[in-house]
Amino acid sequence: MTEPAITPDLIDAHGLKPDEYERILEIIGREPTFTELGIFSAMWNEHCSYKSSKKWLRTLPTEGPQVICGPGENAGVVDIGDRQAVIFKMESHNHPSYIEPYQGAATGVGGILRDVFTMGARPIAAMNSLSFGEPDHPKTRQLVHGVVEGIGGYGNCFGVPTVGGEVRFDAAYNGNCLVNAFAAGLVDSDKIYYSEASGVGMPVVYLGAKTGRDGVGGATMASAEFDESIDEKRPTVQVGDPFTEKRLMEATLELMATGAVISIQDMGAAGLTCSAVEMGDKGGLGVKLQLDAVPQREDGMTAYEMMLSESQERMLMVLRPEREAEARAVFEKWDLDFAIVGETLPEDRFLVMHGNETKADLPLATLSGSAPEYDRPWVETPAVEPLNDEDVPQIDPIDGLKALISSPNYAGKAWIYEQYDTMVMADTVRTPGFGAGITRVHGTDKLLAFTSDVTPRYVKANPQMGGRQAVAEAYRNLTAAGAKPLASTDNLNFGNPEKPEIMGQFVGAIKGIGEAVAALDMPIVSGNVSLYNETDGQAILPTPTIAAIGLIEHEDKAILGTAREGHVALLIGESTGHMGQSALLAEVFNRVEGDAPAVDLAAEKRNGDFIRDNHAWITACLDLSDGGLALAAFEMAEASGVGVQIDTDNTMELFGEDQARYLVACNFDQAEALMLAAGRAGVPIASVGKFTGTDVAFAGSAVPLEELSEIFQGSFAESFG
Repeated sequence: MTEPAITPDLIDAHGLKPDEYERILEIIGREPTFTELGIFSAMWNEHCSYKSSKKWLRTLPTEGPQVICGPGENAGVVDIGDRQAVIFKMESHNHPSYIEPYQGAATGVGGILRDVFTMGARPIAAMNSLSFGEPDHPKTRQLVHGVVEGIGGYGNCFGVPTVGGEVRFDAAYNGNCLVNAFAAGLVDSDKIYYSEASGVGMPVVYLGAKTGRDGVGGATMASAEFDESIDEKRPTVQVGDPFTEKRLMEATLELMATGAVISIQDMGAAGLTCSAVEMGDKGGLGVKLQLDAVPQREDGMTAYEMMLSESQERMLMVLRPEREAEARAVFEKWDLDFAIVGETLPEDRFLVMHGNETKADLPLATLSGSAPEYDRPWVETPAVEPLNDEDVPQIDPIDGLKALISSPNYAGKAWIYEQYDTMVMADTVRTPGFGAGITRVHGTDKLLAFTSDVTPRYVKANPQMGGRQAVAEAYRNLTAAGAKPLASTDNLNFGNPEKPEIMGQFVGAIKGIGEAVAALDMPIVSGNVSLYNETDGQAILPTPTIAAIGLIEHEDKAILGTAREGHVALLIGESTGHMGQSALLAEVFNRVEGDAPAVDLAAEKRNGDFIRDNHAWITACLDLSDGGLALAAFEMAEASGVGVQIDTDNTMELFGEDQARYLVACNFDQAEALMLAAGRAGVPIASVGKFTGTDVAFAGSAVPLEELSEIFQGSFAESFG
């Protein structure tokens, strides 16, 4: 087959700028072949090379005594004691999910699961963070149904519990939804596998499903804005098969137990190209591939298609040659392909052969390590006018609460998470719907807590403070369950970084995230950057999602109870009535105004330590975030099935979104002990009411809890069911 001529239009179609193409010519000293152009496009696109974000990602704290492996591998690894570790990561599948919601979301789940079990861990928990356009936008309903069904269809069939997540709606996502998928797995800390190839002349082995034409060019597509040609990109979306992935996991873990594996890499973005180059580069070796040996499910595939296909459920491995027969037997038992497709080379070379022809011959280390790295121009997001107290409209608190809990942003999401298997593996302690998700560490008294958080309107108003707040809210969600936060993974979703104002949002958010993870001892151990989330020049809200894990060393230290009749309602943390960028203003008055709330990291640390240190006196705990005290009090009452009386009807006191705050339910004696302890620790604490009866009441304004619960539980299904 005659390869197309390399023209400016072809270069542009591969997402390469003219100066980047000139750099390729300098590196190889000649015009690239069509396959080589595709390889450079795959390795140098934004999705794989992080060329616009590397400079700033390097500033993030990534180390700590609990960190076994930070960014750079398939996923991050943290120690949880007893020679056990958790491997976890969050990644985006935004563009594919907008183009083809079911398969885009499903393969996002599949990819993140592979990142975890590729390192030797059995997945034990999944989460997702989803952002959609306005509920009444003509495309939103289709996207919600497709994405939720895709997540459930893949995760349920694979057999991993979905224990948490978040869902938001805003007009800024009308043309570009966000699907961020998280997975965590458990592994013995001496049985972790990495992707660094070693040894010359070692066989490079292809494992899993056959290669097809689905997903060709997917990583390049994910590194560009959308426009009216969006439907033409549908073939770049991969197709997933969770049953094959389940077999792939079992075969991979079984093979690892034999000691035959030297290194292993998931075939994710850019498929065979990226996995082979990364393995070779980390090991300081070259790689030769013979594409005739690649298992193919379609006839007549070209070298270009095989190198750039993102077909799912595939791995690449460097194998101990004396264990080949044993390894092959494992994969044949699981009815999966096993093929030796190449070998490691002593020289710095990436050699791709197909049909006795050399399709690519490139310097591997340069291909991997010389991707353009940009210091994009950026402008700081202008400070916004703070909201004056007199600008805050007073509202009947019951009316305000009803408006919040009937909104798709704050209504109960049971319609979504009931489509997910939350109990498979039988170790889930707390399912989605209230606070952090909790699972047991099987066979021990330890528990793990998981959460995912960001408030995009805060980030848009004040990127640095919004970045801080995303980390702080994750910290509080884990703390409220009694967990000690260990580490975090970020999924940084932004618009076009070539626009200085968008790059300024990114830089500000990174600064805030870095400050917060350092102060709260939650290093970033893995992550993903998703840029160019724009359609026709309209960017999404800046959405730097933070997913975090926490450890409860013994189940006795968990705070998993519910409020009971007669419990005191205690508010921990300082309240000033901050209403800027609040949920009440946005949902009830359609006003997105004011500054994001200030995040005092010392107060966050102090108040969080206080909650954990005094867990024995706390029956139930919930962090305060969107909707402030009013929404937190309702959610705690609703989860408990008992009414609540709060001793104020002041709008700012009820709906303000000051940070570093928790709502605690406990009996009177425990409340006294907590108040004394708080005085000694310098922690602000106040009794704000009690849990009693069957009404939700704010001062004199009351409504039956049952009536509010029906609104809360039914509104989302009414909109999307």
